[in-house]
Amino acid sequence: MDVVVIGGGPAGMLAAISASNQGDNITILEKMNALGKKLCITGKGRCNITSSLPIDEFIKNIPGNGKFLYSAFQNFTNQDIINLLKEEGLETKEERGNRVFPVTDRASDVRDALIRVLKKQNVKIITNAKVEEIEAENGKVTGVKYKLNSKKEYQNLLNKDNLTRQCKNENFKGESFKKETFKNELNYDEKTYILKADKVILATGGKSYPLTGSTGDGYKMAKKLDHTITEIRPSLVALKAKQINKNEDEHCIKEASDNQQKQETNVAHLLGLETCQKLQGLSLKNVGLKIYRDNKQIYEDFGEMLFTHFGVSGPIILSGSAHLVRGNMDNVYISIDLKPALDEAKLDERILRDFFEEKNKEFKNSLNKLLPQKLIPVVVDIMDKIICKNTKIDTVPNKYSIKEVDDITNKEIGKFSNKKVNSITKEERHMLVKLLKNFNIAIEGFRPVEEAIVTAGGVNIKEINPKTMESKIVKGLYFAGEIIDVDAYTGGFNLQIAYSTGYTAGLNQQ
Repeated sequence: MDVVVIGGGPAGMLAAISASNQGDNITILEKMNALGKKLCITGKGRCNITSSLPIDEFIKNIPGNGKFLYSAFQNFTNQDIINLLKEEGLETKEERGNRVFPVTDRASDVRDALIRVLKKQNVKIITNAKVEEIEAENGKVTGVKYKLNSKKEYQNLLNKDNLTRQCKNENFKGESFKKETFKNELNYDEKTYILKADKVILATGGKSYPLTGSTGDGYKMAKKLDHTITEIRPSLVALKAKQINKNEDEHCIKEASDNQQKQETNVAHLLGLETCQKLQGLSLKNVGLKIYRDNKQIYEDFGEMLFTHFGVSGPIILSGSAHLVRGNMDNVYISIDLKPALDEAKLDERILRDFFEEKNKEFKNSLNKLLPQKLIPVVVDIMDKIICKNTKIDTVPNKYSIKEVDDITNKEIGKFSNKKVNSITKEERHMLVKLLKNFNIAIEGFRPVEEAIVTAGGVNIKEINPKTMESKIVKGLYFAGEIIDVDAYTGGFNLQIAYSTGYTAGLNQQ
């Protein structure tokens, strides 16, 4: 069987490896100048290969159509990819959160190991090949039409032993090529090639990180073959903070449930873009995060985050964003717990001890042991505004008013920051506690899909056989990886989706 894999990312490479194990003749068409461009930048260049969780637990970490992947995960597990890499001399290690990395901490080593397997199994690789169309007749694929991006690749192609070609190309003056007969036929018309195929595996990725080749080409090809593409959205992406509206004095938020009312305490403030910009570049480790939509908590996490010029980013923010892509963004905010190891009572005791040691200092100079330096002036400014406006801070009632602190301006601001800590009242200290436990940022939306780690949306899963990854519309057409409407949280789950769907697509299953 002649198999063409479109896309040389992890899904495409595993599809080619799997198909070559069946004895098929495999060709990978990759439009970039090398395979695995995006793979090389995953995990900040370290590559979070997979998760060490039991494979049955993976579905729980895939909010986007996870049950569709059950068969694929059984066909190729997390242990299978670890063993495959080990056979190529690349050992792995496990880190916090069940995350598996190469011991070398180099994503390129993972890519190189997979390429070694491809070469051992005589998989043909054509880079700089831009696919224009998947050809089909009578509801079945027949070939792939593509062009080459460079003269060098054009010359290399003519030496491949899977092509038939008689060519004299006017664009390459002084060069002529003798007729050679190979196994498959190549038709040529103004540098357009048609590679015949019994089976085509579409593994072009999504739309995130377009410089690595993920530009959404596969969606167009699938759509042209009558497949439905669900809405393309960013997932695992940074969040944009809301610019506070200067004309709005307050927002009313209705409490979602009596249960949350009993458990949660919130500070009556909502910060925005201006605060994030003041904190730009500040990375916080070991903080708690809760995400709210319409005042209902939809996500909770613990770990590292980063303030940026547009809002917030970092591992727990990226993970949390996956919970927001399938709903409106009209009333979303995050609540950061700056001291998650301490409950409010313990944090109050800690602050009281610090104040006792710094009793002759002004409030603005008393937080050095408690907070990062960059955060101190921001917290001091917020406390000034809260005290100045007499903003109520209490257990969450059924309905309450949240003052958008970034919007407060008053000549009296600054008086509290100059107050000696030995004269700060218990109520004022409790306000500080609640602020540190509930540092709330209003969220406006997502950064562009091009900046996302993963694309949500894609080829509708109702049109794909989950046991084989074959199209239900066009026989011989298969899908693998991010082009399918599936997406997961961070932690190696998205790469495992690529391996497992790719491997499944490569199998000769009925």
